[in-house]
Amino acid sequence: MASLGVNIDHIANIREARRTVEPDPVSMALLAELGGADGITVHLREDRRHIQDRDVELLRQTVRSRLNLEMAATDEMAAIALRIKPDMVTLVPERREEVTTEGGLDVAGQDASLAALVQTLQAAKIPVSLFVDPEPTQLQACKNTGACWVELHTGRYADADWSTQPQELARLHEGTAIARQLGLRVNAGHGLTYQNVEPIAAIPGMEELNIGHTIVARSVAVGLQQAVRDMKVLVQNPRLDPLFGQAPG
Repeated sequence: MASLGVNIDHIANIREARRTVEPDPVSMALLAELGGADGITVHLREDRRHIQDRDVELLRQTVRSRLNLEMAATDEMAAIALRIKPDMVTLVPERREEVTTEGGLDVAGQDASLAALVQTLQAAKIPVSLFVDPEPTQLQACKNTGACWVELHTGRYADADWSTQPQELARLHEGTAIARQLGLRVNAGHGLTYQNVEPIAAIPGMEELNIGHTIVARSVAVGLQQAVRDMKVLVQNPRLDPLFGQAPG
């Protein structure tokens, strides 16, 4: 049964649109936890376009589930993570021009430098996850870094139309199986919605889904606690996968 990590970056996006103090992602994280979130995820970007350093500091003090810090593999971010001590760090690619993260990290192209960062963080008892596309070469490279986890990028699945979505779902099934064979634990996220999440939640071995935008969007209508509850039902009780005929592993 997969757990649910709620990404609250988009709450900070609303605040930063007016450069004001509300809505406060720190207090909203509490509502997400009351709604059933198993963890809170934030991406502290280098340009600070939404989540701010102050948010991460306060979230570390107030989150009672798990705090997952998404960040670029830079010296600045490593220093922040070592000081804040989140429950997990997820290393992600980052370009200032992008609206949101556009794809997985190219671990195979930089596994030596990433391995040093992974070792530093995990020596400080901060488990590291690498956000990657579900490709065998990338997953093997993740294993080579010494990371404990991978988070599979579900963007291509989320963006696919009805004719190609089964193929993308199959890639995620295969990627999960390969990762687990390599001894990696598996999360997934990006672009998941109330309409497409169940087949991903039903993949055997899937441990956690990190979901943000669709929950924040629904919360405008029903409130954040209810929006999290609604997603938690789908993540933990998915219907049988229409392609693979499997319930959660």
